[in-house]
Amino acid sequence: MRQFKKAGFNRWEIREFDMSSIELTASQKTILTALVNLHSESEDTVKGEEIADEVDRNPGTIRNQMQSLKALQLVEGVPGPKGGYKPTATAFNALDIQTLDEAAKVPLVHNDEPVENANVDQISLSSVHHPERCRAEVHIQGSLSDFHSGDAVRVGPTPLSNLVIEGELDSTDTTENILILKIQAMQASADDSDH
Repeated sequence: MRQFKKAGFNRWEIREFDMSSIELTASQKTILTALVNLHSESEDTVKGEEIADEVDRNPGTIRNQMQSLKALQLVEGVPGPKGGYKPTATAFNALDIQTLDEAAKVPLVHNDEPVENANVDQISLSSVHHPERCRAEVHIQGSLSDFHSGDAVRVGPTPLSNLVIEGELDSTDTTENILILKIQAMQASADDSDH
């Protein structure tokens, strides 16, 4: 994006800057992530009230935040009765999210039901040396609103290692769109077709 800055009397200086280096507040990131998730489910504009329900905030707060996100060119406002908000391509970059048509599909199962409108982006493991404290942070694209502490979650198999993780949901991080699982079982099977 180009930013114009008054450099002298009648001179303007053009500066290029990288949109992926935008620093968003936790609130902005939560709202933008919710917009991206809801838009990915419907491929249509998303009403401010839907975003407010998703993130459990007041619709007025959403409208105020959308103004700042529009100024950063992360959100496009669509006027009219069928209007709402759409994320721009820059929003995906700012959140460091691949669009689903670029990403390999990694299944997510919640309480024995496949989650259709979600995909796993990344899995991080912590405390693997202590089985009773072992956790998996599962970064997903999709809504977290139906996930609650104690729910059963299964992730995988992943494309390369066929990793499958099963666990109990410990908590969610809606700012980063992460499910934090207490791992109950984990297995990976190498594909022997190359040997």
